[in-house]
Amino acid sequence: MALPPPDPVFTLRGTAAPINTLHFSCRGAGPPLLYSGSAKGCVHVWNLKNRRAESVLEGHGGASVIWVSTLGSTDVLLSQGRDMRVCLWDLKEGRNGVTHTLHTGSVGFCQCSVLETETNKTLLALPAEHTEEIKVVELFTQTPICSLIPDSKRGMLMCMKMWQADSGPMLCAGYEDGSLVLWDVFHRRPLSCLKTNPEPVLCLDFDTKRQKGISGSSDKTLTSWTIDSQQNLQMQDSVALTNPGVSQLCVRADGKIVAAAGWDGSVRVYGWKRLKPLAVLQHHKDLILSVAFSDHPEPSHRLMAAGSKDQRISLWSIYPEN
Repeated sequence: MALPPPDPVFTLRGTAAPINTLHFSCRGAGPPLLYSGSAKGCVHVWNLKNRRAESVLEGHGGASVIWVSTLGSTDVLLSQGRDMRVCLWDLKEGRNGVTHTLHTGSVGFCQCSVLETETNKTLLALPAEHTEEIKVVELFTQTPICSLIPDSKRGMLMCMKMWQADSGPMLCAGYEDGSLVLWDVFHRRPLSCLKTNPEPVLCLDFDTKRQKGISGSSDKTLTSWTIDSQQNLQMQDSVALTNPGVSQLCVRADGKIVAAAGWDGSVRVYGWKRLKPLAVLQHHKDLILSVAFSDHPEPSHRLMAAGSKDQRISLWSIYPEN
């Protein structure tokens, strides 16, 4: 008989706004830090040892924060808001100032994607003023690298993920017409296109080790896909959901499980190899908007976080063994 799904290890409260985005930062032997971006325009930096916010960063004028990320082992934080800006924060030695900002021009909900390349450049892919366009810039110099616009009308850019391939930076983008486009960033050209959903592709994640990704939509289907040796996108598996709508997908760094943030207030966990259902985690009273994994070296600190419209963040210990 299958064991019942676990309860959360603990719950974080105090943002007074829906939780749009989450990001773990693991440095050193201590517990990871958790960053959350809220609909009230704040970034909370959570200390998971005392379960309190170490600081609250306000740099978006109250506009909803839809993406946060840190750079490697540095004290640089990135936050993206609905004020059409990306802020760079210097958090070294307790500082919490914005060092500079980038204007996106986008009024949509597509999150940025950042890549620290093998040539010591930091690339930022961001949605642009034109709804189909992706701009890629070198983050610190703000030097434009390229502009990626589909050849045919695919509607609004909805989500994207950039990564380092052997041939250079690659990016997969999901569009309003339900299609994915694989881009060669430095050569500024599309390599492949795949229609994965009848509805807009709302979220995706990609596993560089398996060359395999997953995408979700407002419908009742999750779809996994691969990139073959000819750099073509190929459908692989699909799994039906009980209720429609997925806000975010996250493949854990060890490539064993994937989590889906559901509109029904549940987090669904699947085995990544064959999308085998493993658990349905129910704790929140409204839509789950974000889900993230900690890849901390200590098993006791390998947590999953889920952020909800109900203004709470739940922390879970699930299948912690790598």
